[in-house]
Amino acid sequence: MYRTATLPLQFGINVDPAFKALDLAFDLAQLADERRLDFIGIQDHPYNGRFLDTWTLVSYLAARTRHVRFITNVANLPLRPPAILAKSFTTLDHLTEGRFEPGIGAGAFQEGITSYGGPKRTPGEAVEALEEAIHIFQLLWYSEPQKRVSFEGRFYSLRDAEPGPFPTRPLPIWVGGIKPRMLRLIGRLADGLMISHNWVEPKSVPQIQETLDESAQQAGRDINSIRRLYNLLGVIVGPKERIHAKQPGFIVGTEQEWAEWITHFYTELALDSFIFWPIAGNYREQCRCFINEVIPRVKEYICVVPQEALQRD
Repeated sequence: MYRTATLPLQFGINVDPAFKALDLAFDLAQLADERRLDFIGIQDHPYNGRFLDTWTLVSYLAARTRHVRFITNVANLPLRPPAILAKSFTTLDHLTEGRFEPGIGAGAFQEGITSYGGPKRTPGEAVEALEEAIHIFQLLWYSEPQKRVSFEGRFYSLRDAEPGPFPTRPLPIWVGGIKPRMLRLIGRLADGLMISHNWVEPKSVPQIQETLDESAQQAGRDINSIRRLYNLLGVIVGPKERIHAKQPGFIVGTEQEWAEWITHFYTELALDSFIFWPIAGNYREQCRCFINEVIPRVKEYICVVPQEALQRD
């Protein structure tokens, strides 16, 4: 059983943490802030030698913006112990005055993780470890002040740990995942799902939604309370341009086509949040085009979509 209607639209852009593109990151953050985008998404791959540390970069960009929110897309749990992540998340929550939302993942690139001394886990172990991490976040964020907390899991533990700082508000936890066991975990415990078009094609989305929603309902949760984010990797082209994606899953189309596709993702697939990742062309111009041309068209289309089109069977 799907949600009966989608949640309000949210839009963002990806900012790569590449150390040779710091000026670009700064420019894109300013652009997103000036145009009142909802999100800036920043990936977290510590084992990539070309990338800056995600947390330091978020702090740097947040200090130079006032409105846009930041989301980790997604934090690499195997290389970042959950107790330390919990403190990093609440620190950014305070530093940004509530403009940070944590996204976490179980760690998809095993070779990179183990190269940096991280654990090698089976898919089942990765899901179990992520569930333990969420429980640790909740203990450290929402326990009574001055009360020490303990937790004993298979992968992580707390022993008479002192929580703090506490978040300024209930922090929404986004989780990246596409397999049934992770989707069921998200339905039970998380506040948002993060998937990518190059990993999950549109025809596969309904099954993902169904698995997540069934789990949420079994846990007694309101399925409309869980956000669904779709990372859109691709390039916006002119009417006469011909660019062919080298890999499946990348989106190539005109401003009009992009707007129509996103409208479809929203009205037909119940995805409500979108982050644009340019893969070709001038990154600044691609983002400007997405913000100035694509987003307004989507919002215009959504406003005229009949209400019955938002109803789910």
